[in-house]
Amino acid sequence: MPDPCNLGVILRTLVIANSAMLLAALLLSPNLPALGEQASLLAAAFQPPLIAILLMLCALRRPLLRMRYNTAVLFIHLLVLSITLLYHQLTTQMTDLAAGHWWRPAFFSLALTAVTLGYFNLRSRALSPAIAEARLQALQARIRPHFLFNSLNAVLSLIRHEPRRAETALENLSELIRALMQDTRTLAPLEREIELCQAYLAIEQLRLGERLQAEWHTDKAPYDALIPPLVLQPLVENAVYHGIEPNPEGGLVSVNIYRSKDEMHCIIKNPFYPHDTHQGGNRLAMDNIKERLALHFDAEASLKTQLQQGHYTVHIVWPYITSGHPTVMRPPQ
Repeated sequence: MPDPCNLGVILRTLVIANSAMLLAALLLSPNLPALGEQASLLAAAFQPPLIAILLMLCALRRPLLRMRYNTAVLFIHLLVLSITLLYHQLTTQMTDLAAGHWWRPAFFSLALTAVTLGYFNLRSRALSPAIAEARLQALQARIRPHFLFNSLNAVLSLIRHEPRRAETALENLSELIRALMQDTRTLAPLEREIELCQAYLAIEQLRLGERLQAEWHTDKAPYDALIPPLVLQPLVENAVYHGIEPNPEGGLVSVNIYRSKDEMHCIIKNPFYPHDTHQGGNRLAMDNIKERLALHFDAEASLKTQLQQGHYTVHIVWPYITSGHPTVMRPPQ
């Protein structure tokens, strides 16, 4: 069920509703000059209840998103029908369109509701494969064979002389693999994702040594913020894989996470090495992350990349929500 308070959901709903109204006006108009008048009559009849419905759904967001999908769909149809009939009753003397024939606005509003919910259902189904694909891609691209091989070799070299460090490395590797196996449909605490990134960097530092430097700026980050899992770690890995590993001089990976009003920002910066021989994977990872952000947050989240002054920067923005916020539900099977 889409979040009725999400800006992207509201805008898409308004576009669908107004497109349907214009189509109805075109069908009802006897000629083109009468189209404007007919559209005005329809707007007067349907815009106020449409806004009231959107406001009511937003106010009822928490219980609505906790309902079973079919129950929520039935509830929304009943709410739309009630508000439409109430508005029709209050405005029967205002326009010719509203006089009598109460079934017309009722049928139109119910049909429009069904079309809108069907659109969001299809959109959710279209984006949902990005989650399953993210897990598969994570196993194939994040835990690359050479990364796993080199990590185990690094651990073996430490067992005799630094057993405690070797044990920590194995624990970090175990955390990475466990995270990849977990359910990625619901949101995860930001603190957990930061720990996962730091565990990954600790493993890579065994192999790259002083060539890999990491800098964290998280003092302004609320650790209770929620984020789709396995979003930050792939970006940090891309920074190491494309910016540090092929560069003989290494470099600094900078991660800056902070909150600005009701938005969370994460900026990951790494050196740009023009002779990078690693091919593929980066664009696929970016597209996958964009799809997962869109699935959870729609238009309220974004991912932008920039190459400037010898540095490659990834900037993610997503809404600040905590554990009290209902998470995205799966569409019905």
